[in-house]
Amino acid sequence: MINTIHKNPFVLYEDDYMLVVNKPNNVLIHHSYYARNIKDQTLLEKIQEELELTCYPVHRLDRKTSGVLLLAKRKEDVSVFQDLFFSNDIQKQYIGIVRGHTPEKQTIDTPVKNPDTGKYKEALTLLETLRSTTFNIPVHPYPTSRYSLVRLTPKTGRMHQLRIHLNKISHPLVGDYKYGDRFHNRMFEEKFDASILFLHAEILQFIHPFTKEKLNIKAPVPFIWDSVLNKF
Repeated sequence: MINTIHKNPFVLYEDDYMLVVNKPNNVLIHHSYYARNIKDQTLLEKIQEELELTCYPVHRLDRKTSGVLLLAKRKEDVSVFQDLFFSNDIQKQYIGIVRGHTPEKQTIDTPVKNPDTGKYKEALTLLETLRSTTFNIPVHPYPTSRYSLVRLTPKTGRMHQLRIHLNKISHPLVGDYKYGDRFHNRMFEEKFDASILFLHAEILQFIHPFTKEKLNIKAPVPFIWDSVLNKF
């Protein structure tokens, strides 16, 4: 049974085997070579400080991405949980706000480059449009601005896969300063005071490998999304 009440509000679920948290935007899971210049507190350090737990990440989320993250309480259990991802026995769903009006449904299968090897790997993302809107706010070079709220289901787990795939179909995520549109990013900063990446890992669905319980864990979006979502 999913814990709906916890002494720490960012904890979504906890049992003897795992901890599932709602990771904030702009927080590293742990220190790494790719983010070696960032000295802020990591998610693992936050968990250690607030919950007095040592946990081990099972999968990853980009620093700028918020949402549901699964961690094992015992190091020896990490591989057991990771097997769920490798065998596609775990369903991940994200939501994002992107530039433009996206198609009702779309399959994106552009290969994604591995930053370590420089080689391209197969990647697959399913996109579903939840809502689209037009703001009467000019964004260069147009007199109005169009956006879509999308659900994204990655079937592979490449680094920056969703961000790259959305850029490839010319619907980049709002707030993405690497793959996105600087004019739209700037508008969201000025009009909504929102300088985050609008990508959120919303749902994890899987069968618990130890208890065999069916879990559907959902992470609420950050509060800063509210003023934007109201316009959808």
